[in-house]
Amino acid sequence: MNPNLSQLQPYPFAKLAKLKEGIEAPATLDHIPLSIGEPKHTPPAFVRDELIDNLATLANYPVTKGTPALRETIASWLCNRFKLSTLNAETQVIPVNGTREALFAFAQAVVTPGSKVLMPNPFYQIYEGAAFLAGASPYFINCTAENGFKPDFASVPESVWQDCSLLYLCTPGNPTGALLALEDLKQLIALADRYDFIIASDECYSELYFDEVTPPAGLLQACAELGRDDYQRCVVFHSLSKRSNLPGLRSGFVAGDGKILEQFLLYRTYHGCAMPVPTQYASIAAWQDEQHVKENRDLYRQKFDAVLDILDGCIDVQKPHASFYLWPRVGDGESFARELFRQQHITVLPGAYLARESNGINPGAEYVRMALVATLDECIDAAQRIRTFCQ
Repeated sequence: MNPNLSQLQPYPFAKLAKLKEGIEAPATLDHIPLSIGEPKHTPPAFVRDELIDNLATLANYPVTKGTPALRETIASWLCNRFKLSTLNAETQVIPVNGTREALFAFAQAVVTPGSKVLMPNPFYQIYEGAAFLAGASPYFINCTAENGFKPDFASVPESVWQDCSLLYLCTPGNPTGALLALEDLKQLIALADRYDFIIASDECYSELYFDEVTPPAGLLQACAELGRDDYQRCVVFHSLSKRSNLPGLRSGFVAGDGKILEQFLLYRTYHGCAMPVPTQYASIAAWQDEQHVKENRDLYRQKFDAVLDILDGCIDVQKPHASFYLWPRVGDGESFARELFRQQHITVLPGAYLARESNGINPGAEYVRMALVATLDECIDAAQRIRTFCQ
């Protein structure tokens, strides 16, 4: 077996299941899960119809690169959303089966064994696993309240930057919802030029925001403002899971530096992970429509407003800039999650399970993550129970 497998930690939800073992939750209360970031809003009917209408194409092998129509749709969406003047659909876009598999696979293709892979802390656990299996060492950059929950890049020693082959970003952030501004991204591009590493920006929450006038910035947008239409050293990952409530479709894309994507496409050809043709047709329909995305944001606004109004004054929590998570500070995240389940039959995720100890602290230890993915009524019920629990 690959010896690097021994470095993988149990997934956060395996740790959560162990934490809840043997606990008797009140049978009189319905269970409300707020732990998993799985969208529960109704998927767009027109996407489902497009999938069904093209089932006959299951008789065809899909091409790893995806159809020209899908790549062109994605390129058009990116240009409109992030104000890009140009993006080559032939060389700078690759469809993928959701960002999870692509974020993992990307490291296997681009990381130099023995180097360092930098990532925010807390983080999406795929980043760490991808680094280990690529033969690299993860380096965690703490995201704390003092830094607005953004990675403290200034704390990274020069020797670490010199040894970096890949930097994972997550903006909007999971679990904090923090955003990297265009100036932050431009500074990171300058660092990538100086130390010759690749930036992989996970932007799968980019369409879940509250300010319709100023949506979250993206890495390719920062490149464009710098006049870098080749997007050198920069790659972004997007998904339909959160944007369009289609987690089961397993559809996303990678876009950016054409030279890097040329090698990643070669890797994927051997990996054998082409997107099924019916999924590609359904994805085209989803990327071409913005109305359902705006309606999706409206639903989350209602939930955040209602929940935060109920929790006001009883728990240390703020509205995030984007995403569908709350990141309340509760003292001891594990104890809070365990007792909340025991007393109120609500499941939340201890923040420590999403982070690692770095510079003497686990920046998630005092927090829990709450995903407001349930219905509005369930979220209101959960908030009222949490208020009762805290009081």
